[in-house]
Amino acid sequence: MRDLYVSDLDGTLLRSDETTSEFTNAVINSLVDKGILFSYATARSLITAQKVTKGINAQIPLIVYNGTLVVDNLTEKVLISNFFDNTAHDVLDDLFTNGVYPIVYAYINGKEKFSFVPQLCTKGMTAFLNTRKGDMRTNAVNLPSDLKKGNLFYITCIDSPEKLEPLYKKYRDCYHCIYHTDIYTKEQWLEIMPREASKSNAIRQLKEMLGCGKLTVFGDGINDIDMFQLADESYAVENAHEELKQYATGIMQSNNLDGVAKWLQEHAEY
Repeated sequence: MRDLYVSDLDGTLLRSDETTSEFTNAVINSLVDKGILFSYATARSLITAQKVTKGINAQIPLIVYNGTLVVDNLTEKVLISNFFDNTAHDVLDDLFTNGVYPIVYAYINGKEKFSFVPQLCTKGMTAFLNTRKGDMRTNAVNLPSDLKKGNLFYITCIDSPEKLEPLYKKYRDCYHCIYHTDIYTKEQWLEIMPREASKSNAIRQLKEMLGCGKLTVFGDGINDIDMFQLADESYAVENAHEELKQYATGIMQSNNLDGVAKWLQEHAEY
């Protein structure tokens, strides 16, 4: 059985300027070509993940949207999916009641879309959406009820902590919720996903699908703890959160010094 190597993206595989180095690209492309099984796991969508890792052109499965979907890097075929059931509509109604109007990701008529109500966007949402101009997934709608259309898989709220923290506490035991301050914009986010959707669960599903043995993971943040606990070996980059380092098998060089690629080059088995 072959080993599986999975890296977090932002703060781990990506440098601080949100790019992968030519060295990292060359190492990963070469090792995958030689037969190692590699993936990265990210909260990003497939499109935004591909933009920041455009130098990695090897055919690998990508864990996106925090484990909601696993998608082939080249064909963009969805390999594994974890969608909401209809209870997500009740969650949306509750958000609306509390004055929160999120960005909702869904497959509508077989195509991935992110929907939002422009006139109800917060400043933080508008700033985020401005970074997605020209994105074919954009779906501006007129009414909050239109956010319920399609097969929903991800709900993103960007608003004040006063609004979001009570909602996080309400739903964290029912769904997979991530309540955090964005590392780039410092805006407060609440992301709500199906309970089955997590980096660790997607890695478990991918490992089973590929028939892999040993699992080695790389990360930098507290939200990587669950996959560190799942793995046989786990390595934190030097710039990682101190709490994550407590769960790590070892510490490697920082994201800006190609820590993941250097570790793989020295230790990966194929």
